[in-house]
Amino acid sequence: MEANGQVIFATAIFLATYAIIISEKIHRTIIALLGAMLVIVGGILSQEKAVEAIDFNTIGLLVGMMIIVGIARNSGIFEYLAVRAAKQSKGEPIAIMISLAIITATLSAFLDNVTTVLLIVPVTFSIAKSLEINPTPILLAEVLASNIGGTATLIGDPPNIMIGSATGLGFMDFVINLTPVIIVIMAVTVLLLRFIYRKQLVVKEELKQNIMNLNPDDEIKDHVLLKKSLFVIALTIGGFLIHQYVHLESATIALGGAALLLLITRDEPEHALAAVEWPVIFFFVGLFILVGALEQVGVIEWIAKESLKLTGGKMLPTGMLILWLSAIASAFVDNIPFVATMIPLIQDMGRLGGIHDLNPLWWALSLGACLGGNGTIIGASANVVVAGMAEKRGYKWTFVGFMKVAFPLMLVSIIISTIYLYFFYLS
Repeated sequence: MEANGQVIFATAIFLATYAIIISEKIHRTIIALLGAMLVIVGGILSQEKAVEAIDFNTIGLLVGMMIIVGIARNSGIFEYLAVRAAKQSKGEPIAIMISLAIITATLSAFLDNVTTVLLIVPVTFSIAKSLEINPTPILLAEVLASNIGGTATLIGDPPNIMIGSATGLGFMDFVINLTPVIIVIMAVTVLLLRFIYRKQLVVKEELKQNIMNLNPDDEIKDHVLLKKSLFVIALTIGGFLIHQYVHLESATIALGGAALLLLITRDEPEHALAAVEWPVIFFFVGLFILVGALEQVGVIEWIAKESLKLTGGKMLPTGMLILWLSAIASAFVDNIPFVATMIPLIQDMGRLGGIHDLNPLWWALSLGACLGGNGTIIGASANVVVAGMAEKRGYKWTFVGFMKVAFPLMLVSIIISTIYLYFFYLS
């Protein structure tokens, strides 16, 4: 296939794959793998080149953390935290919403967002039932908090894992550069949610007693497993804090933690590996190959050159373009394939534009892609999962209804990010 033909073929496969992912007509893992196989069969990439295009650090980090969480969740620790937060809020719905949102954000900084909401949401339904209130405001707060909290660390959200793996940025780099602004965004979001739902979240005093009668200790199912899980989680997080200084990749830390927890719990590998979301893992594999094909034929480099013409290669307009483009795009399309495409694009922009310090652009991409997911019901996987869980219990979430509340809050978070990036990185 001649060069122009390869460019057209690779671009067509990528755009078609993206369109089908957005349409949700076919499962995204199936279509990503199919697209990847087509670029190999079509001669764009050899099988060896395709394997080279897969970022195994991202894959290893995801698998390791999924195994750790899959084993730890059996102890009941996450349900314990949710019930304890509700009880300490004295049964006050607004206080419960804020407490559960903060717990969700904190857990999401260290766990996968979808896993976090899967653990917290069922308890939320029980609490809402005891208080005889509509759980939607609390669920919405948890969804927004999961995406905000996940932005704060290297391991909190897949886009950050991908950025860290591609650039060599470590756990502490993300904590130092992103956590401060995320704390501000979280505080502002919670205050706005409190204002929005202040009239809906009101209950009678006798119903609050239902919450006070709950015993958090009843949620702990296995005390021995709890101690072992907390020990390994602490070790793993400690490993993340120092991994770049001891020259170990984050995947090594996560897989090492998973192996240690498997060893000390003597859990059957079949059970632990069943906790890994294999469709997500193979979705990543397909995407890395598709983006590798675009790089191979020069499409990414061409887009980088055109973007540099638009911004003149200056850091301020380039950073703002990446932040706002990432946020708006990620509100409507999956941020994982978007970030997979943007990473080589930014690398090429740096190379072609002579930009030596690309870190401000990586922070702009992370903030835009992760926070932008809060804009619509399809913007992030956690949104879709919680909407589905709510619908099963008779609470219908509409695209427009979600967007009316979430999109303005997302824009507020991006405005705060704009101010932060301008004063600390881009001015």
